Amino acid sequence: MDIQKDFSLKNHNTFGIDVKANAFVTIQSVSELEKALQQVYASEIFVLGGGSNILLTDDVPKTVFYINLLGKKIESEDDGFVYVRANAGENWHRFVLWCINQDFGGIENLSLIPGNVGTSPIQNIGAYGVELKDVFVSCEAIHMQSLEHKSFTHQDCQFGYRDSIFKNEAKGKYIITSVLLKLSKKNHRIKTSYGAIQQELEAKNIQQPTVKDVSDAVIAIRTAKLPNPKELGNSGSFFKNPIVDKNHFVELQKTYENIPSYPISEEFVKVPAGWLIDTLGYKGYRNGDAGVHKNQALVLVNYGNASGKEVYQLAQEIQQKVKDTFGITLEMEVNIIP
Repeated sequence: MDIQKDFSLKNHNTFGIDVKANAFVTIQSVSELEKALQQVYASEIFVLGGGSNILLTDDVPKTVFYINLLGKKIESEDDGFVYVRANAGENWHRFVLWCINQDFGGIENLSLIPGNVGTSPIQNIGAYGVELKDVFVSCEAIHMQSLEHKSFTHQDCQFGYRDSIFKNEAKGKYIITSVLLKLSKKNHRIKTSYGAIQQELEAKNIQQPTVKDVSDAVIAIRTAKLPNPKELGNSGSFFKNPIVDKNHFVELQKTYENIPSYPISEEFVKVPAGWLIDTLGYKGYRNGDAGVHKNQALVLVNYGNASGKEVYQLAQEIQQKVKDTFGITLEMEVNIIP
């Protein structure tokens, strides 16, 4: 096991925050992971995948396990569906494109989401009306203390909105090694009603879209609205879209007639966090090198040399202003470390 000391994590988090890890080790196989777990106490391990959903606010005084388990395969299939397994270190977007190239449907709306496959169940990643749980079958994981191998079924994962068992009672206890998804081979359930997908397709005069058409539309929308982390440090959507009581929403409508919403149930609606932040004038806001993206108020950015603490302070400022103005509590989607 090759352990590197005082290792900079700047190139291993999409915010581009320059902090150091006490030690850093790359894991490229399950057997390497087992050996590494035998040598380092679980309490001294920080698990890192694509680094796309974290904000590092200080040096990491632990041994970073960089999960670089690669590989994907068709595990089984029938006339209508295919079961595809991808290892945790696979880049999520490249995996999506691999599936689309074979006309496998179900994750096309999740194109261009940053990060790796292994972290997708933790967050129950979602976009444009689709969530991972819609196609998820199971994931394999290793207990960090006992080294027990465990398969988590869909039910085991307790998926919620950007939530799962891995963010609650199983947090910090398991390392996911692979994910199994059930994708369609024909009669795809095309979803185009959420966001601007339909408008993008109409602009291209596409009336019967394929899964690739939907993916291309999502990529075009996200590219126009979201900055490339390689060019401008960010972690995508920083806040969850809040779920609001309908009575509260009706009161807000009296002041903000154009406030958008999406129905959740008879009692609740989901309000776009980006709209709330934009309405407060934060889109394009900048304080030093920490700021809010000019095209998407939901995205906080590092213009070069911002510290994690500076980005976090901006996020807290936005939270407080939204609370004071709308009476809505914004929950951060990004994990704040430590």
